[in-house]
Amino acid sequence: MQKHLLAAATFLGVLCSFVAAHAAPLPADVKSGIYGVEPAHTQVIFSLLHFGFTHYSGLLSDASGTLAFDPKDMTKTKLNVVLKVDSLQTTSPRLTSELKTEKWLDTGRYPTATFVSGVVTSTGEGAANIAGNLTLHGITKPIVLQATFIGSGENPMDKAYTLGFEGTTTISRSEFGVKTYVPMVGDQVQLTIAGAFERE
Repeated sequence: MQKHLLAAATFLGVLCSFVAAHAAPLPADVKSGIYGVEPAHTQVIFSLLHFGFTHYSGLLSDASGTLAFDPKDMTKTKLNVVLKVDSLQTTSPRLTSELKTEKWLDTGRYPTATFVSGVVTSTGEGAANIAGNLTLHGITKPIVLQATFIGSGENPMDKAYTLGFEGTTTISRSEFGVKTYVPMVGDQVQLTIAGAFERE
């Protein structure tokens, strides 16, 4: 089971990186409006170098928040997302538990991570840079998400009009006060986000 989960996480990371490089154009009929995060299909994959041997990946989920989306003027688009850090999963139950302790993310004191967008800049058809503030482990730092549009339409399961995006960024965990085993365990953490949003 653990091997299957690791393989799935690795595959998802590769797939998200591939998709991020091949953004879909926004369709002419894509709907503007206020969207809520669809938590069941919104995920954050994190990956960092492990002792210089491999890139180790894990998964966060259980997100909430809103997207105010204006396809005709991307500068008016606003994103506010809250992620429950305690949702963290890896293929090792022991490591999953350790990462939630005071040595690492300290989810007892810092149960959530948040991202609040500032300036949104179009970088091409179906692509944008989203500058904003990430708060993690009680520390707030500016980051930029490279976002790409994946698709839109009515979800055949719940009939909700849905937008899908992918986002990538790299953060330095030590800048957020998570310094355990740096540099033996990598400081640079790649984040790959699959975001699903339902129109309210």
